[in-house]
Amino acid sequence: MKVLKKIAALVIMAITMLTVAACSNNKKNTTSSVNIPKNITKKTTITFWNAMVGPLQTNLQELTKEFEKQNPNIKVKLEYQGSYEDIKSKVQNTLQSPNNLPTIAQSYAGYLYTAAQGGYLQDMTPYINDTNVGWGSVSKSNINKTLLEGAQIKGTQYGIPFNKSVEVLYYNKTLLDKYGISVPKTMSELKTAAKKIYDKTNHKVVGAGFDNLSAYYTDGMKEEGYNFNSKINFTGTASKNVIKYYADGIKRGYFMIAGSQKYLSVPVANEQVAMYVSASAGEAYVKKGLNGKFEYGVANRPSKYNMARGSDIYMFKHASSMQKAAAFKYIKFLTSKSSQLKWANATGYIPVNNETVNYSAAYKNSTSIKSPAILEQAIKRLYNFPVTKNSETTFNDVSSILSGILSQTKTKNVDSLIKTGKAKFDSDWKQ
Repeated sequence: MKVLKKIAALVIMAITMLTVAACSNNKKNTTSSVNIPKNITKKTTITFWNAMVGPLQTNLQELTKEFEKQNPNIKVKLEYQGSYEDIKSKVQNTLQSPNNLPTIAQSYAGYLYTAAQGGYLQDMTPYINDTNVGWGSVSKSNINKTLLEGAQIKGTQYGIPFNKSVEVLYYNKTLLDKYGISVPKTMSELKTAAKKIYDKTNHKVVGAGFDNLSAYYTDGMKEEGYNFNSKINFTGTASKNVIKYYADGIKRGYFMIAGSQKYLSVPVANEQVAMYVSASAGEAYVKKGLNGKFEYGVANRPSKYNMARGSDIYMFKHASSMQKAAAFKYIKFLTSKSSQLKWANATGYIPVNNETVNYSAAYKNSTSIKSPAILEQAIKRLYNFPVTKNSETTFNDVSSILSGILSQTKTKNVDSLIKTGKAKFDSDWKQ
């Protein structure tokens, strides 16, 4: 009996030691599972699926050539895929054949939720903390903290922000000066100013409008104290307040929506509307469209909060260790102070690098566009809506839901239209 007890004790001890060793090995494997080469020692080609077109593609090509010159062992293949929605669809369709995925892709976090849950995306944290291809730590990266958090999915840093924007107020400065109207700083002031413009021009010029109805609704709900998620009651008091603010203005004539024109920059250029809220990245198009017809101004979005929009760069796990190291060096280059200065001044996107925003006189005093002068304050108001399943899809659908409501507000009961919109809003979250 004593012998059996001793044998049992030895067996238990052995099992315990094996369990501890296994746990220790698992922990070690978790932290050291990413093999990051110190240097790119051989010719390496990476592919970048992107949605940049026209001048944006040209500027991306120029930055890429500069990077390749500095890193002769790395070749970057820029592969234009169409819109962000097109990239989302192509990624989804390629997940079953992961070897056909690119090394990196430009996307919204919400669009890659399924890819992240399926284990197809590479956690960027080891690369950020690496002292050779990365920065050594998050703080040393100088990447805006809020923007960086916006590229996380369930707390994991899958993306690095690249081409980001905020909403700003574009306005006809010549017209506002003529009638002595101050640039609005709140939504209440925007409504008042829009009414004055509409009345003073004998109803010939609409006061204001919003380009992106999804952003309008999301920012409006944030002002009301609600984050954009499936818990929002579309027919609740807060939601109705946001929708009716815009609907009342349309009914009375001092607000308008872009409708089939998609963007209000055209009616602004034609002096049909005096002010509109849109992405900071669109300033180059505003300036080109006006062609000096009148002086325009750029101000902060007239609200307490400003939602960060624009895309990030995500890396896929299937790539080789050398490709992933090369890709992160490329991402690090694109988000550097000098690259972000060139990118921001050429495109209107906000710099994701804090050094560019806070310490670069060359950015703040830009002569090509006006938004840099006010964006330092806009960036302090930034927030991200939570990235969850269907969040990005639902966000995009809000535009069509609100467009359907606002385009009928002159002829139909708004409460009834909102009730109809609720069915679509709720179903989007459940897909």
